[in-house]
Amino acid sequence: MSTRNSADRHELIVVSGASTGIGAATARELARRGFHVLAGVRREQDAEALRAERIEPQILDITVESDIAAIADRVASDPQHRPLRALVNNAGIAVNAPFEALPLAQWRRQFEVNLFGHIAITQALFPALLNGAGTVVNISSIGGKVVLPTYGAYAGSKFALEAVSDALRREVIGTGIRIVVVEPGAVKTTMPERGIATALELQADMTAAQRARYGDLIAASTAQARSFCATGVSADHAAKVIAKAATASRPRTRYTIGRDAAVLARISRIVSDRVLDRIVARELRRFRDGDQSRAPRNTVGAVQA
Repeated sequence: MSTRNSADRHELIVVSGASTGIGAATARELARRGFHVLAGVRREQDAEALRAERIEPQILDITVESDIAAIADRVASDPQHRPLRALVNNAGIAVNAPFEALPLAQWRRQFEVNLFGHIAITQALFPALLNGAGTVVNISSIGGKVVLPTYGAYAGSKFALEAVSDALRREVIGTGIRIVVVEPGAVKTTMPERGIATALELQADMTAAQRARYGDLIAASTAQARSFCATGVSADHAAKVIAKAATASRPRTRYTIGRDAAVLARISRIVSDRVLDRIVARELRRFRDGDQSRAPRNTVGAVQA
C-alpha cells in the first residue's frame, strides 16, 4: 500500500448495502484509499465481518426511517468534524418474474429498496453533502438502459434511478454537489443467485396457465443469468470504478463496469427497439434450446446485473 493511498484523508464516505459483494468491496477499497467509511449493513454478524481500520459498520436498512435518521445523525455529529465526501447508494434487491405473475407487493418492494430508499437517504444526508461539496454515486445497472423479459420490476427501478439522478444533477448545478451514475454489467456476486431463488419461489405460486406461458422463458432467463455472472468481472474490479467515481474532483456523469455494459450502452443508443427486441429474443433462444456455448459473453446477458 502506497503512502498516498494509506494517508488518512479526514473525510467520511457512506456506503449502503455493504454487507457483501460490490458494497463490501467498495467499502474496503475506499478505506484503503484513506477514507473513513460508514458501511451500511443489515445484520450485526455482517458488521463484525466487515469491521476494520477505517471501516465503521452501521446497521442500515434504507427502507427504515430510524436507520436513515441514525446514519444522518452519525455524520452530523462526527467527533472529528470530518466532511462527507460521498454517498454511495449501493443497496439493492432483484425480484424477477413475468409482468402478469409478479404480485403488486413485490413491485412495490423492489421500488422501495432500489429507488425510494436511495431517495430517502440522499435527502437525509443532503445538508452534509452540501457542506462537504460531496458526491452522490447511484449504483444503477446496465439494466437501467436495456431490459430483459422477466426483469421489468428490477429494471424499472433502475430506469427510474437513472431519471432521478439526471434530474438531481441538473438541480444541484452550482452547489458543489456532484451526481454520478454507475452502471455495472455482469459482476460475480451473490445477488443474482438470490434473485434467481426469489424467481423460482414466485414461479411456484403461478397458476398452471402462467407456468405454461412462461416456464420456458424463466428457465432460459435463469440459465442466462447464471452463465453471464459466472464470467463477469470481480467485485473488487467494480469497487475500483465506484471509488474512482466517488472521489474524483471532476467525475463523469456515468461510468459503466465491464466490457459487456459498455457495449450494451452503445448498442442501446444506435439500434431501434425492434432490432433490440430481436437481439434479446435470439440470445434467450440459445439458452432455451440449451445451446449456451454459443452465447457470447459481452451482449445482452449482463442486463440483470
